[in-house]
Amino acid sequence: MATLNSSAEKYLFYLHGKIVEDQGANASSPYFGSYKYNDILAAFRKEEFTVISEVRKKNSDVEQYADQVTDQINGLLKKGIQAIDITVVGASKGALIAMFVSSLLKNKDINFVFLAACNDGNFESFPEIIFYGNILSIYEKTDDIGESCIRFKNKASTTINHYKEIEINTGLHHGFLFQPLPEWVTPIVKWSNSDYK
Repeated sequence: MATLNSSAEKYLFYLHGKIVEDQGANASSPYFGSYKYNDILAAFRKEEFTVISEVRKKNSDVEQYADQVTDQINGLLKKGIQAIDITVVGASKGALIAMFVSSLLKNKDINFVFLAACNDGNFESFPEIIFYGNILSIYEKTDDIGESCIRFKNKASTTINHYKEIEINTGLHHGFLFQPLPEWVTPIVKWSNSDYK
């Protein structure tokens, strides 16, 4: 188990939703409004994270992109960055990518946050996904896309160090992840700082 070093630099990978892939950083939905991609990054930078993120190309392959992120994280680990100082945050399609990264890295000390990640379709379609690490799942009560990750969690009980699930209720449906709401930013900051309660 890695020791906690509160003075260490913290790295946060942010993997956005599909709408940003389709429309770019200023994406907007007629149902959920503008996707505040740059504001989300700024919210994490304000918390003194070194934020690693980019607008993915249209129709990015989930598994190929997960390979790319995995390589980036392995690069940090080879430089001596502690696993506990790395957090991967994924939203919607980005969360599915983050789930693959967790499965590929097989590192029980890295922090993962899945926003609106899980549903029965994903569970059935991607049986190869096994969660590893410290897993925080956040989903919105009114969202009909992202739901509880408990089925994935139960499949990976021996490879998860810490697990927590938070249901929020903003009334914003899937649009809750379009802006840096404290309802999900605050728990992510705590999780990334090894506050697993």
